[in-house]
Amino acid sequence: MDNVLTFFAGASLCNCIPHLSSGLRGAPFPTPFAKPRGVGYSPPFLNFLWGSFNLFIGIYVLSIYPVVIGPNPACLALVAGALMMGAYLSLHFGKVFRNTQAK
Repeated sequence: MDNVLTFFAGASLCNCIPHLSSGLRGAPFPTPFAKPRGVGYSPPFLNFLWGSFNLFIGIYVLSIYPVVIGPNPACLALVAGALMMGAYLSLHFGKVFRNTQAK
């Protein structure tokens, strides 16, 4: 169970990056609260809050289940979560932005 939670900590930490950066730059960006969900744009402050929430969740999980950097199951789970979330986000938002520019 520890590695599953560590996987989700990696995913959450990866997900905080685009939302925090958009919010801090004052740029709108899709969030789960937008209409349509995950496709429409949310205001920068909401992105900042969503990114902060993801950051806090990731840090909280890592505070309960610390990860030693190196070739071990917990570190691999953390990296796998970040890589899988990053791959998903890049494909999803790539499609969202292509569709937005095509209109």
